[in-house]
Amino acid sequence: MSEVNIHSFGPKKMPNEAYYDCRYKILREPLGFLPGSEILNDDAEAIHAFATVGSEIVGVGRIHLIPSESDGSQPDHAGPGAAICPPFSPLITSNARPAVQIRQMGVLASNQRHGTGSKILKKLEQEAFSQFGAKYGFLQARENAVQFYQSQGWTIIDEPYTIPKIGLHYSMMKPLESSF
Repeated sequence: MSEVNIHSFGPKKMPNEAYYDCRYKILREPLGFLPGSEILNDDAEAIHAFATVGSEIVGVGRIHLIPSESDGSQPDHAGPGAAICPPFSPLITSNARPAVQIRQMGVLASNQRHGTGSKILKKLEQEAFSQFGAKYGFLQARENAVQFYQSQGWTIIDEPYTIPKIGLHYSMMKPLESSF
């Protein structure tokens, strides 16, 4: 495999078409979602990271600051009929702030199992810590991604739940300040 390069940008900058195309191919197209369902309403407020091999984007991810008044629950996507993902219990019961959430992360199948996802995840964690002062990270992992996130220091924190048309998910958490 050729050399993988990791890039990041944001907040206050929208992803380009190639970034969204990769996100769609990885996360939405295999589930039968229409183009556009990969776009989130708060993409301009997020930090984005992506991996390239040559000029091709092969993996993407984003992280955003969870507002202090939010418990982390939100629509799964910006399109019509989006399921509402449940809150993260530590945001209700403890002072796990400032907190960030990773969403829409994935790597093309041809580039999986080569460390690409780990590099994107590490970049997102570092950028959230430096730009947002984030102490804790949260995410909602598809069942097939849980083992990957656990290998990167993330732990399951709540009961699993199902997102219609997507499948079983697990809420996960990681203290970020101890990662650097």
